[in-house]
Amino acid sequence: MEPESELIFRNPGITMIWMLTSLAALIILALAVYAGHLLWLLKQQRQAQCHQQKAHQKKLSAYNQNLCQSLEAIAKATQQGQCGLSEAAIRLCVVMGQLQFKSAPDLEQRFPALHGLYAAIRHHPTHDARLQLSNKEIRKLDKERLQHEQEFEQAIVKELEVLLDWQVELSS
Repeated sequence: MEPESELIFRNPGITMIWMLTSLAALIILALAVYAGHLLWLLKQQRQAQCHQQKAHQKKLSAYNQNLCQSLEAIAKATQQGQCGLSEAAIRLCVVMGQLQFKSAPDLEQRFPALHGLYAAIRHHPTHDARLQLSNKEIRKLDKERLQHEQEFEQAIVKELEVLLDWQVELSS
């Protein structure tokens, strides 16, 4: 009687089955290793994304904190009479527009007087463009600006208090 190993090699059908089975096992092993490698890469990618999101949130928080400090400084300077209402309205509205929120509140609704004054005077020329105007045009624009300031003054004074209180809520 011949040993079993010699029977396997003499019978081509059995040899072919063993070869195909071995090849299938190697393919499955290779695919499993590749799948493991892809899962590891996916884990690395998710960790990197999480790290990037945290870094972005940290930068965004610092950016918003800086803007909040600017809002607070402008509001306090306006309350102390160091900053005119028109200049304050322009600066505050521009800075508020740069704040980054997950869900942005309606700032025009929250601060209607500031935004109203800003809307009324934002078309006024400034800096070099103002210098190129005649004295008559400058006086006309100044008169218009002062009328708008008087119109919104009391409401803006109240809104500055709201802004400073809101500031604390936003920055914490």
